[in-house]
Amino acid sequence: MTNTESASGEAIRETVARPELTLAAVAVVQFMVSLDLSVVNVGLPQIATGLGFGEVGLTWVIHAYALTFGGLLLLGGKIADRYGHKRILTIGLPVFGLACLLGGFAQEPGQLVAARAVQGVGAAALAPAALALLSRAFPSGKPRVKAFGVWSAMNAAGGALGVLIGGLLTQYAGWRWVMFVNVPMAAAALVLAWRGIAPDRPVARRGRPDVLGAVLATGGMTLLVFGIVRTDRFAWTSSVTLTTLAVAALLLAAFLYVEKTTTRDPLIRLGLFGNRSVAGANAYNLLLGAAMASSFYFVSLYLQDVLGHGPALTGVQFLPFALGVVVGSVIAIKLGYRFPARDLLLGGGVLTGAGFAWFGMISAHGSFAADVLGPSIVTSIGFGLCLAPVVSTATVGVAPHETGMASGMLNSTRQIGASLGLAVLGTVANNRTGDRTGADALTDGYGLGLTIGAVLLAAAVLIALAVLPRTSVAAPAQGQPGRELVPEGN
Repeated sequence: MTNTESASGEAIRETVARPELTLAAVAVVQFMVSLDLSVVNVGLPQIATGLGFGEVGLTWVIHAYALTFGGLLLLGGKIADRYGHKRILTIGLPVFGLACLLGGFAQEPGQLVAARAVQGVGAAALAPAALALLSRAFPSGKPRVKAFGVWSAMNAAGGALGVLIGGLLTQYAGWRWVMFVNVPMAAAALVLAWRGIAPDRPVARRGRPDVLGAVLATGGMTLLVFGIVRTDRFAWTSSVTLTTLAVAALLLAAFLYVEKTTTRDPLIRLGLFGNRSVAGANAYNLLLGAAMASSFYFVSLYLQDVLGHGPALTGVQFLPFALGVVVGSVIAIKLGYRFPARDLLLGGGVLTGAGFAWFGMISAHGSFAADVLGPSIVTSIGFGLCLAPVVSTATVGVAPHETGMASGMLNSTRQIGASLGLAVLGTVANNRTGDRTGADALTDGYGLGLTIGAVLLAAAVLIALAVLPRTSVAAPAQGQPGRELVPEGN
């Protein structure tokens, strides 16, 4: 770097008179993005009634956001690096806010699903840009550690409190407010960003972003989920299902070919998967995301449709789960300095799987205390134990200039796993219920879905045993706050 470039960089940093505004903007953005992964769950029955969704089609309210968010996350990071983090953040916020506004006014299922998809596009631009801006505003020392601690807390709080907030809003203001609530947050973050974030620095562009790869990956995953959820209408062996899944497989194969041969800046360098820590952590994370997204969905519907609880009470009943995640995360950080990440992933996976198996025993004539509270505590503590180790493991042995790519890939596998898991388990549960009605039929389906969640966690534990190296370090080293991004959104 020349002296002129260095001086220019220092001048830009000096234009940020109040870096705390940058932290506030980023905190609001991260809370909002995480919130929207779970805030609609409790409102799903009311959304279905209000807009006329079918049992399986209703899952697309969740799929649409998770798929575009996860599928475009890597591209969002590349574009933010290329065109400026502040610029992309200030473009993404109005897109996200407008999508929420339009979703709140939706009059039919397709309109709400489309709005949720656009929300995911906005989130895919916001999340990586916000994190990069935080790194720039707090380059080192204790302020950086504190800033990333706030970021991590907001990330976890958004996902954990989303169900509670969604329940209160749905019961006392109407389900449309689970969409409207994001609008003032997006507006506040935009004002904070304009006032507190320094202008973007000029950057050297290595190559054009891999737009084709992003389109192929997102299209392939969307078709894969679409083919699975439509098995309620078209059998697995039908020509419609087989054709849809075959096209999805072709698009995903084309994505891998493009990533291997492109002359552009690839979304994923496939050689990263030669690193056992990266490959194992992402496979584990995919299954973990699939199981956890399904648990929120099934337990929320069980509490409302079977036990007859209102949205607000259902949201409150998710508080033990939220607190359990916090407890598990704190335990993981303390144990992480004494035990390898692999050991914590094994223990956390076994505990989470045991909680799912317990959940699978729900009764149509049960209660919150007997059927939900106990497994919620076990599952959430196990989940919290997994969060820090899986994030730190995903960057072990990765070159410094590729840690962003590796982190983005881990976020993507979580979101894609959530969408695929909900598609498969939601379809299986619906098929088990069949044409039967009543609490017994619904509970039968929900219980099966939760039991399969336990099977997914068992598979994740086997992956940790077989793939992950024994010496992975679970906790980030002091002075490396960039790796302390422990609690992720559900």
